Amino acid sequence: MSNELDLRQYMTIIRKRIVLIILFVFICTAIAAVFSMFFKDRVYEASTKIIVNQTTAQLATGQLDINQINTNIRMIDTYKEIIKTPAILDKVAGQYPQLGLTAEELSRKIKVSSVNNTQVMTLVVQDVDYRKAAEVVNAVSHVFQTEIKHIFQVENVSILNEALLDAEPNPVSPNVPLNIAIAFVVSLMLAVGITFLLEYLDDTIKTEADVLEYLGQPTLAMISKMKPEDIALNQTSKIKQTYKAGEPERVSIGK
Repeated sequence: MSNELDLRQYMTIIRKRIVLIILFVFICTAIAAVFSMFFKDRVYEASTKIIVNQTTAQLATGQLDINQINTNIRMIDTYKEIIKTPAILDKVAGQYPQLGLTAEELSRKIKVSSVNNTQVMTLVVQDVDYRKAAEVVNAVSHVFQTEIKHIFQVENVSILNEALLDAEPNPVSPNVPLNIAIAFVVSLMLAVGITFLLEYLDDTIKTEADVLEYLGQPTLAMISKMKPEDIALNQTSKIKQTYKAGEPERVSIGK
């Protein structure tokens, strides 16, 4: 029973300040929407795919070596780390000075991923300029394909597809619907929290129920709060009040 009473109290507190909650949520959500649509920079993504396949000798014989395929799959993790090392990125920065990026900046831009149990790696670069992102990811892919031959003495790395320089993709960030949804949820939680905090800090007694709950005494009388305009209206109504002839309070006895 006490749990039900507590729940009713919570709902009463929320209803009492529902206007504050709605206003706070609306303002925060609107700010998030405006910022995402008009002020946050658009970020574009370009990607390439690299495959670690059979060696030239194996391709010539036409033999499918399962052990070699499993080895290539395990080597993917090693290749993913090598791509982001100075051994590759220093050469990218040196061979492509037009990119205007250092090895450290390239390392922060590049994301390398792979699907489990496949021989394919995906290189992804994000930038506010799609063409630059495509140029960077293509440059890293080509340099990696060239340099891995000297690092591991292998020739089994091929580029499946490059990023198109003239493509016009949609931006991957900001995600306006997601940002609005996050702002709505977070602002709603904050608004409810502020509501309960204000209720906790408010120690005034407002109703007869509050008197009975906190003082344990019944209410004998209540003095209502009147606004100045209500007082003026009341006085005006008294002045304009009419009386009927013969009313006892209007009769005087002459001597």
